[in-house]
This record gives sequence, C-alpha cells and structure tokens, in this order.
Amino acid sequence: METLIKQLNSLCDSQPFQTGWHLKNLRTGETCERNGDVVVPSASTRKISILMAALQAVNEGKVALDQPITIQAKYQDNKSGTFQHFQPGFTIQFRDVLVMMIIVSDNTCTGTVVDMLGLDQINAYCRSIGMKGTTHRYGIPPRISRDHPLDAVTTTTPADTGLLLDLIIQGAKDPNAAARLGCTPSLCQLGVDILSWQKLNWRLPALLPMGTIVAHKTGTGQEWRNNNDAGVIFQNDQPLFILSVYTEHVPLEMPDGMPGYTIAGQHIARLCRVCYDALKV
Repeated sequence: METLIKQLNSLCDSQPFQTGWHLKNLRTGETCERNGDVVVPSASTRKISILMAALQAVNEGKVALDQPITIQAKYQDNKSGTFQHFQPGFTIQFRDVLVMMIIVSDNTCTGTVVDMLGLDQINAYCRSIGMKGTTHRYGIPPRISRDHPLDAVTTTTPADTGLLLDLIIQGAKDPNAAARLGCTPSLCQLGVDILSWQKLNWRLPALLPMGTIVAHKTGTGQEWRNNNDAGVIFQNDQPLFILSVYTEHVPLEMPDGMPGYTIAGQHIARLCRVCYDALKV
C-alpha cells in the first residue's frame, strides 16, 4: 500500500484545494487515509447514514418499506433532485422515497425522511456505530454562502463515511455486522443495491472500466465549495475496496480558468482509478 499512498498523496498535493480520503482494501483489510479524521462538510454524502437510520426504523417496525408517503409542497423548496419540479400531493412507497433520496440525491425525499426519523435519532444512530465526527443539522440544506462555518452545515469525516460503508457491505453477509447497524443482512443488501443504482456517476466511477459496479453517494457543497463522493467499488461482482473522498475549499475557478468544482470531480475519479489499478485482482 505504500506505493499507492504516495501516488494518491501526490495527486492531492498537486491541487490548490484540500483533499481528505479514506481507503480500505476489502481483500486484505488494510486501511490508509489522508486527513481521515478532519471534519468537513458532508454535503449529500450525509444521505448514506440517513438511509441506514431509515432501514433501522424499518427493522424496528416503526415504518414499512411499502408504507405510502405523500410528497408535500413544504419539502419542495430545494435545489436537488427531481421531485422539486413535480406537483405536490402524489404518493409513493417509503422504499421509493429512499431510492430517490440516493440515486438522484432528491432533497424533497431527504427532508421527508429526516422529519419522519428526527435529527436527534439520526445523530444518535451515527454515534452508536462509531461515527464520532458526524453531525446532522438539517433535512433541507439552508441557503447560505460558500464561506460558511462548519457548524452551519452537516459535517462528517472521510473515516466516518468509510466506516459506515464497511459496516453496510459486511452487514449484507454477516448478521452480527448488520445488527450493529440495527438491520438485517437483507436490509443491508437493500442499502448496497440502492447505492449501486446511483445515477450521478461522473466522480468515483468515471474512469473505471465500463460496467464496474460502484455503490456510492455523491455530495455537492454550498455554491460548489465541496465535491465529494464515497462508495464501495466492485470487481467481478465482488467488493474490492472502499474509497471516500472529500474536497474542501475548492476555488470557483482554477488558475487555468477551468471551473474548480469540475476539476475536483475529475480529481476524485483519478484517485479512484489509481486505487482500482493497484488493488484489482
């Protein structure tokens, strides 16, 4: 892993913005990271822990996957996803609310789920599984400037998100790992499936071989301050490694005039491809 770490850090050092990452080789169990415990804005990667807290509620019988949920206008004043553009009052199943929250990062769905569960419960859930650097602060993101303080937004760390993904992928096979998430293996597998249906695929998966399965969630910070992605990368239908990448203080414009947010996304894609080439079987 030493050579790989040097490659990853060299790519990060070449950028005029902060990068934190956490990597776990799922074949050997080895882990490494850069700024792994540094607290940063989570952006929409927060929705992974919201998803799993919701699946815990399903396991506890507090809500059912096939329970009808009415989409309300009060959650539609946001900038993310598709349901913001729909006429309110339509009904879908709770399972589909979770799917849309992840695969197109729909904030109408996210606000609905957060209010159903409660912020206190979501934060307690994160603490219970060891996500010590993660704090959820809202359902619908506030409209604030890109120079906001950390405590104005939901925050996490690369290591926290890596831990959560590790527990989810373990939990799909191991009842004990699933129990740590308050779930069953089948619910953990549903979590993996939903993450693998992600439609926003120009970051972690962008440079991987066509058809590579990546179970992941992206995140865009306030006014493009951050570009994040975290997920499980598969090879031949088997989980190969976990990579969570968080960029911070990305400039609106790079020295060459290119948009910083786009370059940060391409940077994430390169980091992922370097890991894939080093770790593939």
